[in-house]
Amino acid sequence: MAQLRQDYHEFVKRNTKIIVVGPENAQAFEDYWQKNDLPFIGLPDSKASVLRLYGQEVNLFKLGRMPAQLIVDKDGMVRFVHYGHNMSDIPENKELLALLDQLNTSGGE
Repeated sequence: MAQLRQDYHEFVKRNTKIIVVGPENAQAFEDYWQKNDLPFIGLPDSKASVLRLYGQEVNLFKLGRMPAQLIVDKDGMVRFVHYGHNMSDIPENKELLALLDQLNTSGGE
């Protein structure tokens, strides 16, 4: 999440909403958000309902969910997905921002 915070203004310039979905309960999620003053939306998903919708992997040997990044357009169409193999396996912001630029230029088609 620190990576997303670092370039948050770049995502905003591209008219992008960042939503982070996490496995914690609502109170734990709210506490974490307030403690870290995160500028984007946080959605607690303790029952993994969103996880199942988007095919995010749970790896019990690694004690939880594997990272997943998705770009969903305004019509609800998934335009990009990356499922990580560990917590450090996430695309760099510059890759995500370039994809957003491409989608904005092409109108998402």
